[in-house]
Amino acid sequence: MRKWLVLIVLFSTALVATDGEAVYKSKCASCHGDRASKSALNKSQVIAGWDDQRIIQSIADYKEGKGGPMKGIMKPIATGLNDDDVKAVAKTIASYK
Repeated sequence: MRKWLVLIVLFSTALVATDGEAVYKSKCASCHGDRASKSALNKSQVIAGWDDQRIIQSIADYKEGKGGPMKGIMKPIATGLNDDDVKAVAKTIASYK
């Protein structure tokens, strides 16, 4: 019985895993482009290919009101992302080369 419970929990967790591509498209693509390949509002760096830890740290900085010239625009977007969203979108952006 216990093995079944563990399997059910693991399976259900996999089903609700955050889709980084969906988060990126809904929260990021309008400024950063379809594959993070453009400079947002011509004021930021291209983020395609950044490693996931750099992206996670950047989003954390924006949540705290830190960051570059885009911090005013990015803070409300960043604060709308939970930890799972951040990890998933970071992995997605890092996969764009």
